[in-house]
Amino acid sequence: MHLLAHLVGLAIAAFAVDRIFSGGDVKELLVLYLAFVIAHDLVFVPAYTGLDRVCRAAVARLPRPIRGGPPVINHVRAPAVISGLLLIIYLPLISRRNEGWYFELSGHYLTRYLGNWLLITAVLFLASGLIYATRVARARLRPAR
Repeated sequence: MHLLAHLVGLAIAAFAVDRIFSGGDVKELLVLYLAFVIAHDLVFVPAYTGLDRVCRAAVARLPRPIRGGPPVINHVRAPAVISGLLLIIYLPLISRRNEGWYFELSGHYLTRYLGNWLLITAVLFLASGLIYATRVARARLRPAR
């Protein structure tokens, strides 16, 4: 099954590469890809590493509910990363940069994207908080070792 999954993934990647190279100007795509790689390594990695360190320092100051209980950092980090990725993906729609163009193509207005992103972010943090509270409650019920 593992080999089959890899072969299917390879076939999909080969199809995508074929479509890209048959589409026309590949130079622009390669330049854009190289720019994204450089921007990721020089800008985004230091930025989210710094944010993670700030978050870890802030969480380290919080009192732990119980000794040996679950750490809270991943319950903050996971919804923040998912919310950040959604913001990056949907930023042109959230910021309403191309409202006229988008309406002409889709027939939809861009008025709800910001509210939906905020709602999804709130639900992610609420769900993560509930999972953390459940883990803390289970740790309190567990006998001390």
